[in-house]
Amino acid sequence: MTKGKKNSAQSDPITSLSEHNFLFKKLERPWLDNYLQSDRLILEKLYSSRPIYTAFRPNISLEYLYAVVNGGPIVIRSTPLDRIIDITYPGSCFGMQNLAFSFGQVSRSFPSLVEAYKTADVIKIPLEVIRTLHSDSEVFRARYGMLFELQEKFQYHLLNCSTYPPQAVAALLRALIYQERELGNQPQSDGNYHFDLPIDVIAKACQLNHRTVEQVIKGMTKIGLLKSDKSSKHGGDLIVVTNPEELKAVYGATRDKVSWWPLK
Repeated sequence: MTKGKKNSAQSDPITSLSEHNFLFKKLERPWLDNYLQSDRLILEKLYSSRPIYTAFRPNISLEYLYAVVNGGPIVIRSTPLDRIIDITYPGSCFGMQNLAFSFGQVSRSFPSLVEAYKTADVIKIPLEVIRTLHSDSEVFRARYGMLFELQEKFQYHLLNCSTYPPQAVAALLRALIYQERELGNQPQSDGNYHFDLPIDVIAKACQLNHRTVEQVIKGMTKIGLLKSDKSSKHGGDLIVVTNPEELKAVYGATRDKVSWWPLK
């Protein structure tokens, strides 16, 4: 999100949510004003590599839903393998699985660290507000359920991260493409999918070493599946998927079926 949109969130968080966040997008502003009050919304900056909370701690739940406004991504790290099992970008939310409400009441897993991989700005929305919106709006209920569905499908894609590096990286990229497309965030105006996706995040999601990930990205870029922009504001971490349809072939490939990968 641009600096202008970030400033807009600070001055008018309700407008920011209604214009840019999946849960609230295109809901009528007068109607939304009945539920959201600016003085009850908390704007907070989450600094990189600092824990936000530990998910799935026994008998502990959150008091707020986090809507990502700018920066990030926000990641969830599982233990003990330190594997990234969830990635959240601006326009979406996190924390649903740890609210004592809706599907969050039956979401169970092992303790996992939630942190901003890069500094992010978020809006914290009180649970009672989410509960009331969920009760009164069929549209909101459907969208809230979709966030849980997208988390499950993201982890399903990660289950298909085989030991074959091209397929593993393609599985993560397909997961992100599906997620951001369903949220309405992508593709961007150029028809491509843009992700602030550091090599370290890919490595921890796919359980590959950094050098292998770099080689896969290089190969995908060479054959035209991706392009990189090292001059971008993301500090060289921007990955642009230019051919998502051809990426499907790599995602479904098994060993020896990707001609550009040198190691058989």
